[in-house]
Amino acid sequence: MRRNIVHMGAGSLHYEIREIVQVAHEVRDMGRELTWENIGDPIQKGEKPPEWMREIVHELVDRPESWGYCDTAGVPEVRQFLANNVNIRHDGVRVTPDDIMFFNGLGDAVAKVYGFLRREARILGPSPAYSTHSSAEAAHSGYNHVTYELDPCNGWMPDMEDIRNKVKYNDSIAGILLLSPDNPTGAVYPREILDQFVAVAQEHNLFLIADEIYVHIVYNGTGHLHMSEWVQDVPAIAMRGISKEYPWPGSRCGWIEVLNRSKDENFSRYVNSLLAAKRLEVSSTTLPQMSIPAIMGDPRYPDHLSRRESMYEARAQEAYDAFKDCEAVIVNKPSGAFYFTVMFKDGMLNNEQYLEIDNPRVRARIEELVPNVAPDKRFVYYLMGATGIVVVPLTGFQCEHDGFRMTLLESDDAKRAWILKTLRDAIDAYVAS
Repeated sequence: MRRNIVHMGAGSLHYEIREIVQVAHEVRDMGRELTWENIGDPIQKGEKPPEWMREIVHELVDRPESWGYCDTAGVPEVRQFLANNVNIRHDGVRVTPDDIMFFNGLGDAVAKVYGFLRREARILGPSPAYSTHSSAEAAHSGYNHVTYELDPCNGWMPDMEDIRNKVKYNDSIAGILLLSPDNPTGAVYPREILDQFVAVAQEHNLFLIADEIYVHIVYNGTGHLHMSEWVQDVPAIAMRGISKEYPWPGSRCGWIEVLNRSKDENFSRYVNSLLAAKRLEVSSTTLPQMSIPAIMGDPRYPDHLSRRESMYEARAQEAYDAFKDCEAVIVNKPSGAFYFTVMFKDGMLNNEQYLEIDNPRVRARIEELVPNVAPDKRFVYYLMGATGIVVVPLTGFQCEHDGFRMTLLESDDAKRAWILKTLRDAIDAYVAS
């Protein structure tokens, strides 16, 4: 074309969680049966939303207004319900319905939140990084995502000294992102860590973003902490949704809670630009929004959340027990979300290791793919070809550590046990090859 039409950040749009699927489909078409451990979809892995929840949605379908547009920021009654829920938290920041804005899933919210920042304004995020955040932040700026370290030898807790140094010596940083519970590590940050994020933001006049999509999937006695409870006077955005919580990932229904908007005029103008961008789209998904007061306000909902937390706590223990005595890896037991990260110790992987693959076509394809890839991606490819299990390489989360992320979602107990045993055996065989 006579002019370059490609956005300068286009090369940063990577999503390893789904990109691995392209190779997996090739392997499947060659005859290898696959077990998907790459993506956080509870429905795909056999979980069924409770019948009472589905009945509520059925009834909403019969209401004509659920088929129409809603207000740009979301259904007013739903935003009022959510604001009331925020405001009953003890000692928290107060919000109004005008501080809540709906999007077509958190992926849409992430794209808008980063996309409408001034290009020179950077958001410091964690490494390992969740790809949706890291890619969107890098794409908006045209540069690699700037990150702080999560420490695998300290339960994947943030390295606060690294954060302080990054902020101190890079004045382009305007905000800090945290995910608690974290994806991909499953770490949940205690109050003393969250208070340190606040202190850094206060000292350097930054805003904070907290992805809280898993805030109601917390276990191991960690306890729930919403952003409004700990953010104090710092301008901030909390991201929430129903995709993992009901679960209803196909609803594409997420929202942001804007905290302390009035504390900074520049931040307030930025938030207004997000609403202006939403007006161009008219509205977000109406039916899923309408379900929120009916489902979250139902007396059965707390028991629903508690049951799921207990379920994932047991599965996290199963996964930890499967790998805890493996000499080749470092594992931490998750305290939230439904992922499990296995990290290879330094020096455990090289470019000569392999797994036996009995299908000649699959073996040939895998051997075509593994030269010049990261060591953990080499393992992931061989694992896929040899066992059919599809996981995500840890380096795909903008991370320098080798490893992989799997899920805790498999609802068939026998198959889940097979997955864990097969993964453990594969690690042992690969390292010994």
